[in-house]
Amino acid sequence: MPDPSVATFQQLYEAAFGPLRVRAAARHVLYEHEFRAEMADPRIDKIVAWADDGEPVGLTTFTNQLESVPWISPEFFRSRYPEQAARNAIFYLGFVLVHPHAMHSGAFRDMVAEAYRRTIAARGVCGWDICGFNDGQFQLGRASEKIITAWGNTLVETVDHQTFYAAHLAEHGNPAHNGSASTE
Repeated sequence: MPDPSVATFQQLYEAAFGPLRVRAAARHVLYEHEFRAEMADPRIDKIVAWADDGEPVGLTTFTNQLESVPWISPEFFRSRYPEQAARNAIFYLGFVLVHPHAMHSGAFRDMVAEAYRRTIAARGVCGWDICGFNDGQFQLGRASEKIITAWGNTLVETVDHQTFYAAHLAEHGNPAHNGSASTE
């Protein structure tokens, strides 16, 4: 992808994912050098949604080279889906993003449908992750499931989840010490 295109997609990425810096506990926003590396990585397909004026409004990364996705465990997916692993037919949606101004344009639907069309052609399995904010605020998990199950004969299941916790002092003093732990 030529450098001017990468800069355009970096701006699109930032507009769509930048707000997650303060809305998700896990780091969902790639640093610029990571984004550029992902855009240059030939193992990762890029599916683009375009506006009528020729400007990109959406971007999806999609791969069956699981090692190219640093935040997942390829071993997890291969052990869970050994038949698809043997055929190199396990795919991962790295990210699906749509510019905030194009949220209702159908771009999300079209990009997810294209990725799943490729998954079906390979008789494969496709994984993805959605942070709690996007899943709760925009119900992207349900939206993805509706798009994918429309193809028929498809099961969408949660294969894992992660919960982040934080402990902090109560505003009005320390909670009563119950004596169950000590630093002495």
